Amino acid sequence: MTAVGRRGALLWALAATASSAAGCTPSRTAPIGAGGRGPSVRTAPYLPFDVTWMIRPKHGRKYLGAAFAGGPTTAGVLDAWAGKAGKAPNLLSYRLSWGDGFPTDATLAVWRRRMLPYLVWEPWTSTLRDISGGRDDAYVRRTAQTVRDLNVPVAIGFAPQMNGDRYPWGTRKAAPAEFVGAWRHLHDLFQDVGVSNVIWVWSPTVAGPSARLRSYHPGDAYVDWLGLVGYYTRTGPHTFDTLFAPAIEEVRAFTRSPVLIAETAAGPGARKPADIADLIRAVTAHRDVVGLVWFDTDKGTDRRIDSSPEALAAFRRGVADPHFGFDVRRP
Repeated sequence: MTAVGRRGALLWALAATASSAAGCTPSRTAPIGAGGRGPSVRTAPYLPFDVTWMIRPKHGRKYLGAAFAGGPTTAGVLDAWAGKAGKAPNLLSYRLSWGDGFPTDATLAVWRRRMLPYLVWEPWTSTLRDISGGRDDAYVRRTAQTVRDLNVPVAIGFAPQMNGDRYPWGTRKAAPAEFVGAWRHLHDLFQDVGVSNVIWVWSPTVAGPSARLRSYHPGDAYVDWLGLVGYYTRTGPHTFDTLFAPAIEEVRAFTRSPVLIAETAAGPGARKPADIADLIRAVTAHRDVVGLVWFDTDKGTDRRIDSSPEALAAFRRGVADPHFGFDVRRP
């Protein structure tokens, strides 16, 4: 069974339970946790949010995602970025450290601005083996309950770049089987709690040992998007076909999941406008690529869209395509 199939079965069971309890058709309104302090107590049956249509948007629509250093950013930063880009993003990526409480208020604020919240969940304080063994089950269940009771769509990318050596959950300290075990355990706990509003993003790096991607894949029943991480740099691959296409071709041997370019950007230099144009052109042209997330930062390397007038002009031209930035509240 695919992830969509499992979600459909869960939605049917939840809706049936709600209808039975109420003796009528369940309401579409779900209670919302107050003040970011955790899940609220349900006072009435509700219809769980179904993210199925958001996994494969119709009519070639694409997510225009943005990410900034740190956690959820301010409205002022988002407004400034949208002004530069000529279009507001409809997906915002931000990070959640393992053990921290779920950012309820920030996530609701993101959704209310017509953006899909995309949380990159990083297990800095626990090993993958501990997670799969159940050491943190209470924390995971609390988080799952909060996400469920929010009843808005949330994309989650757990332990990204697991096939690289940059992070403690990567190749230097964890085996592929440990990652798969932790991912499945996490997913199953969310399923047990009744979460249907999560898009699960499996996020390897294209800079890692790509031949090992199959061994890191939890299976189609556990994954909704292939979230590739890769950057255009001054040396090495500098086109979509050389940077991302090899990984996409490899995973097509074992999954047909849609692709999100989950973290990307281009460094400064004369080639940056061409890199931006290549990225956006390819995302637009590939039917199985649902969008991109631009990591807009100047820490160490200036990857901002406006690092030069030429770079900004290329970005504005590309995302002006009407396929980018659709209303995530409307199927």
